[in-house]
Amino acid sequence: MSVNYRSAKTEKLQSLKNTTMANGVEEVDVLNEHAVADPEEIVEMVHMSIRNNTQRRKLGYFTCGTGNPIDDCWRCDPDWHKNRKRLADCGIGFGRNAVGGKNGRFYVVTDPGDDDPVNPKPGTLRHAVIQDEPLWIVFKRDMVIQLKEELIMNSFKTIDGRGVNVHIANGACITVQFVTNIIIHGIHIHDCKPTGNAMVRSSPSHYGWRTMADGDGISIFGASHIWIDHNSLSHCADGLVDAIMGSTAITISNNHFAHHNEVMLLGHSDSYVRDKQMQVTIAFNHFGAGLIQRMPRCRHGYFHVVNNDYTHWEMYAIGGSASPTINSQGNRYLAPANPFAKEVTKRVDTAEGQWKGWNWRSEGDLMLNGAYFTSSGAGASASYAKASSLGAKSSSMVGAITTDAGPLSCRRGRKC
Repeated sequence: MSVNYRSAKTEKLQSLKNTTMANGVEEVDVLNEHAVADPEEIVEMVHMSIRNNTQRRKLGYFTCGTGNPIDDCWRCDPDWHKNRKRLADCGIGFGRNAVGGKNGRFYVVTDPGDDDPVNPKPGTLRHAVIQDEPLWIVFKRDMVIQLKEELIMNSFKTIDGRGVNVHIANGACITVQFVTNIIIHGIHIHDCKPTGNAMVRSSPSHYGWRTMADGDGISIFGASHIWIDHNSLSHCADGLVDAIMGSTAITISNNHFAHHNEVMLLGHSDSYVRDKQMQVTIAFNHFGAGLIQRMPRCRHGYFHVVNNDYTHWEMYAIGGSASPTINSQGNRYLAPANPFAKEVTKRVDTAEGQWKGWNWRSEGDLMLNGAYFTSSGAGASASYAKASSLGAKSSSMVGAITTDAGPLSCRRGRKC
């Protein structure tokens, strides 16, 4: 990562109250009170939720038999539009306990405009996401939302694009900073641009000065319990999804990624050791046409990469530095034609003498067209336990599991 990139990310530490960098770090503890600091705690929460979810499904939750456990939980219900909040019970992985706005009222976005980021109009997406109360946000009709400044989300929000065609495009995009319990589902996010040096509202009672944002599709910053599901992301100025500065308990699932260079960054910098708590599940995604690298690029922490379909990369698929634990299970890796880009993995700017002890493993992955995964480490069971968040399906099922990655074509009265 370049010095400029590090500088840009560090600038984001200015809180919405225009605090110093040091005070911004302290606010992670104050504002993100539901964050999980101990990866061992998340492991136990995951195991408990797997047991609870299994019991819920035995009690009459729908199953469609696709093999995709998220979709099987809700998609075959023809009355899904009457039972939208069922989605919150269908999460998997480290972000599975993100409830979003499940415990709040519905908010219907009727206006695609973003005329005033300080005083947003009722009915706009910005007005919805800054509210203090939990909200399940839906859209009255198809719309393209061109944001003037970052969409700064408040805690306990679901953005649910099912049933309509919603694009956040050609302007600023989504910032999830110092908050908790966010679900983003069914949105097209693309052509995001750098914005900033402007005042932006973050809650009904506060607005503040924002420095320049990099132009990420979704920027997760000092946040926890985040679930990003069934979106499409492409053509952004910086990353499609970046998670940094102590973020954890994140699931990125069923998304379609395309036409981008640096797809996903997980970790602020090699020296930022707070990211050692990071746990991210990357499951059932399709990494499609026009991608180059960082699917993801990890630093500290624990990463479960499971049942994804990698059909395109130009440099590498999975990269890392600072000794992350990477558990790759049941993925399908199709290498590019370039004979010098067959390797799935890349240790970034690190000598072999350093990375050979890192715990990176490939288990049950399908390697096609000469793809190969360079494993390392002694395979410490405790390390991989912290990088395990759900049971992997066979790689032979990846095509079926990921066939509907990206926003779904849902219509009322029909299975989604």
